[in-house]
Amino acid sequence: MKLLVNGLSKSYSEKLVLDCLNFTFESGKIYGLLGRNGAGKTTFFNCLNGDVSIDQGKILLEDNCLEKLKSSDIGYVLSTPVVPEFLTAREFLQFFLEIHQDSCSSDIQVDDYFDLFKIELGDRDKLLKEYSHGMKNKMQMLINFICQPKVILLDEPLTSLDIVVQEEMKDLLRKFKKDHIIIFSTHILELAMDLCDEVVILNHKKLELVEKKNLSVKKYKEKIIHCLRDDRCD
Repeated sequence: MKLLVNGLSKSYSEKLVLDCLNFTFESGKIYGLLGRNGAGKTTFFNCLNGDVSIDQGKILLEDNCLEKLKSSDIGYVLSTPVVPEFLTAREFLQFFLEIHQDSCSSDIQVDDYFDLFKIELGDRDKLLKEYSHGMKNKMQMLINFICQPKVILLDEPLTSLDIVVQEEMKDLLRKFKKDHIIIFSTHILELAMDLCDEVVILNHKKLELVEKKNLSVKKYKEKIIHCLRDDRCD
């Protein structure tokens, strides 16, 4: 399975943010989308997700046949979690499963999902408003993985999690990657090197694949940081 980005451009008024991006993402890999804060990473995700219109270009999914990427193909985990705080985690998950029953497995029970994401028994019936930022983020990741979307967009989802939960989420992502295209946005180089199979830099409004082995070389790493230092787009 492949996600093809062909000639994607996006501007806000007179400000060009993404300039004719061309890239092919493949399933079985976690792609680290690296760039400075404000480089256009979230704009790129919003274009893929259809939250904003693109000025030109095409976004296609190749899976047996070539077709336009649909919103139902995408799971999008935002950097700031949005959950219904008046519900408990169990109520929220049950509600989500009910409205997505056509696309979610009926063989997996609510507590199985909680177990998969290592949400403790004592937290499952708490109101979401009592959850920490990191726990809300974990719930957001859970519901975005339930329906097994073909493309998973992660907008800096690990930064609010403690180190133990971070490692749990990394392990889950590595298990999910076989049958999915995972694009992981971050501005932390070390995280991209640790988790991701490929590293893609959004720099000067363009996407560029970087050899991971080069990032461990001090001079090359310094060169990348120097290139990123002058790039702020949106």
